[in-house]
This record gives sequence, C-alpha cells and structure tokens, in this order.
Amino acid sequence: MEFVKNTWYPVTWSNEVDRTLTRHMIANEPVVVFRRQDGSVAALHDACPHRLAPLSLGTLIDDAIECGYHGMTFDCSGQCIRIPGQEVIPKNATVRAYPIEERYGLVWIWLGDPKQADISKMFNVPQYGQEGWHAVQGGVLRIECNYLSLVENLLDPAHVTFVHKSTLGTPAGASIPVNNDYGDNSISVWRWIPDAPPIPLFANFAKMTGQVDRWHYYDYTPPCFFDIDMGTCATGSIKDPEMRHTGVQMHSCHVLTPVDDRTVLQYWFHVRNFRVDEPEIDQELNAALEFAFKEDKIILERIQQEQERDPNAKQITLGIDAAPRRMHKMVQKLIQEERQHLNTPANAGAAT
Repeated sequence: MEFVKNTWYPVTWSNEVDRTLTRHMIANEPVVVFRRQDGSVAALHDACPHRLAPLSLGTLIDDAIECGYHGMTFDCSGQCIRIPGQEVIPKNATVRAYPIEERYGLVWIWLGDPKQADISKMFNVPQYGQEGWHAVQGGVLRIECNYLSLVENLLDPAHVTFVHKSTLGTPAGASIPVNNDYGDNSISVWRWIPDAPPIPLFANFAKMTGQVDRWHYYDYTPPCFFDIDMGTCATGSIKDPEMRHTGVQMHSCHVLTPVDDRTVLQYWFHVRNFRVDEPEIDQELNAALEFAFKEDKIILERIQQEQERDPNAKQITLGIDAAPRRMHKMVQKLIQEERQHLNTPANAGAAT
C-alpha cells in the first residue's frame, strides 16, 4: 500500500520524548526519535546501513546514536561520524534524517521530500491557545484497521446516532440529512439538528437542558487531519451558522498516523469554549470522549476482520458515502502527484 509522504504525521506526544531512543513505525517506515541536549527533537531512519540493526537498540552519546551492533555512530543529520577500527568512513554511511516540528503538544514528522517540508501545511486549529478557549491534551488510540477506514468513519456523521448513543448522539439525528462542501484540498460534512434534546456529552459537561439546536461540522484535510466542530445552543438562539462560536462549542481534533496497511494511531485533543476555567473536568471529559472513540474502534476492527476474511465481498453504496468517495480520490491524487514528482528526470533515483 502506498501512503502520502509529503505531509506532517504525528509521531507521539511531545511530553513522551526525552533522551531515550524510541522506535516508531509511520507509514511502514521505522523511525528513531529522541530529544537533543538543546531540547529540540531529532528523528532518523531506524536502521543502520551496515546490517540494518535498529538504531533504537543503540546508545545515545551526546547528540549522536551509537549502533548497538558494531558501534557505527551517526549524528543528527544522519551522517556517520565514527566506525570503530576503521578510519575511512564511506560516503554512503548515512541514514535519513527527517524534518520535525512540535505543535499542539505533538511531535510531527515529514516523511517526504525534505525540500517540500512546509509548516504552512500543518494541521491548524485557530482557537488553540486563544483567549476564551481551553485546550486539553487527549490520548492516542491504536486501531487495527486500515487508516482510510478510520478516515471514512470520521467523515460520517450518520453513524453517530447508532454507535454513540450514550455520548455523542440521540435519536433526533437519525433522519437529518448531511451536507457536503468540497474544496480543492478539503471536505466539510455537516448538519444542524434543530429543536432536539442535547447530546449526553453537552448535557453532562455543558449543563445544557431543555430543547436545543445542535451541529456537527466534520472538517477534513487530506490525508489525515480532522477538526470536528460540535456544539449546541438554546433552540432558535443562533440564526447565522457562522455565529455558532457564541454557543457552546468544542473542537474535537483528530490527527491520524498510519502505522502500516492495517494499523492506525488516532491522536486526539479538544479545544472548548465552555467551563474554560475548570480544568478539573478535563480528565472526566476526556474519559467520555475516549469511551466514544473506543466504540468506533470496536466496529472498525470487526470491519477489517470481515474484509480480510472475504476480500471479494460485495458492498453497496449509500448517499452518505459521497464524502468518503471524494476523500479516496483526493488521497489517491496526492499519491499520484508524488509518484510523478519522483519520476521526473531531476528526481529519478531520489530517496523516498
């Protein structure tokens, strides 16, 4: 399976990275990550070029990794700086070093052409860190399914009523159609549910009672970024959807890392505009969100098992599948563009 490489994938939470060498698999690529002495993060391909021993099994000496097999030592640029018992260092004694950024409490890696590593292409949450908003680090969920199955799930508000009955959905949403807006590099799937009971999450944590209007906006940027804008207001109190920030609003942010063809890591955090001065509810709210995400995990892993059991099983298409179909085309286009770039004369033979 091919993956988009010219993008930023989350590696791990920033507070998980220290002077310990840790191995991560990202889109089938092994990466070793550690924090330099100056506090910045370094990432190298996790395989010594001599016998492919994982560098993560080696020793960190200052800001260089000594391979645990034969002692070849590599600096943060991936250049070999020492070979025990050998003075001459071959020019090809290198490992790949990856561009790294830290944002939203996460370490991000660029697997593609380093010359195209553009921080403007990173996931963006304008409310993060702004006055009137409270950002909370969430967790990471390992799901044994193809990452595009999770992307499909996160582009599908229709499942919420049936999968998340105790957290994110109520029966009132079952018959409300969804709307799809498409950009050149984005998809927004949204709907408003008027004059309905609040979802359990907002009833419990935002203290919403009575009838409300509520919304879900699933804003997607390929290949793996989601800003899920969910909120609620007293029935009829918000006439203009662009003013929904005046109601109770939360951005549930999901950034996905494909590990391999059938495993994905779902990193998530949230930014909210209610009870912003009450961090004591953060843990309980996170637990409710994680409970909901684990409900998706159960279904997605069973779907993966069924697809593997019978790869030729016929599946029908519904109207709610319009956005997922568009997503697949967008991801494939990005992969095709990268393939064409690598095959141009100037880039032929370049490392991927």
